Amino acid sequence: MGFFEKLKAGLKKTKDSMMSKIERLLGSFTKIDEELFEELEETLIMCDIGVNTSVKICEMLRERVKKKGITDPLLIKDELKDVIVEMMGEDQTLDLSTNPSVILVIGVNGAGKTTTIGKLAYSLKQQGKNVIVAAGDTFRAAAIDQLEVWTERAGCDIIKHNEGSDPAAVVFDALTAAKARGADVVLCDTAGRLHNKKNLMNELKKISRIVHEQAEGCSLEVLLALDATTGQNAVSQAKLFNEACDITGIILTKLDGTAKGGIIITITDDLKIPVKLVTVGEKIDDLQPFVAKDFVNALFE
Repeated sequence: MGFFEKLKAGLKKTKDSMMSKIERLLGSFTKIDEELFEELEETLIMCDIGVNTSVKICEMLRERVKKKGITDPLLIKDELKDVIVEMMGEDQTLDLSTNPSVILVIGVNGAGKTTTIGKLAYSLKQQGKNVIVAAGDTFRAAAIDQLEVWTERAGCDIIKHNEGSDPAAVVFDALTAAKARGADVVLCDTAGRLHNKKNLMNELKKISRIVHEQAEGCSLEVLLALDATTGQNAVSQAKLFNEACDITGIILTKLDGTAKGGIIITITDDLKIPVKLVTVGEKIDDLQPFVAKDFVNALFE
């Protein structure tokens, strides 16, 4: 199964929920009027597209309908598709331009962070990259053990310390090992605590400082793993984490397990943080780059 087919299969729940509501609404109107736009706005909000983003989509639709002189409500569907593609902007890929390049993966416990790191390690390995994984979530022994299983499956080296160790020390050792072994990418797990933002921010700042000291001039990606099944809660998490550190991109996990995939539209529009990767299954190769046009096509086809 190709990337697009996997994405399409993964978005089936979202498509069945979201598009059926939209098609049912458009089919119930015989003309395009303000009532239609108001009900469409409500429908989009119900599909986990945030209020601000839903309002913006309808404003853009009004302008398109007026400009093109569209009178058939059913023709709005194609315009809606184009609006969402335009709203999501240019796709952004991972910056792996330096040796080593560093990727920090952050996110709350339960978001699928550790398994996603394993999938990302595998993906990079398949691209011919020499990857070292730093087990930086030292607050849970289970996280270290789980990451070790995934890195073994991915065929990558792991740097780990004992539970309770300083996460920055793990990252320091991983960077040292990367330079000694000529590694291309250092992929770092971090603790998933969100309840104490001050400690989290200090920890991430310390790790970032170590990165810049030990790999000066290296590219640094800070990727936030978000669970798609949490819907609008994912947006709240992203806002909190973005206050703590400079997020460069989002990995949206468990996209195949939810009808709330429309949250991607809100994240890219409302937060201005690009979704760079999505997971659409539990297998090790079920992580793929996010392509906005493919996402919208998978929803609307």
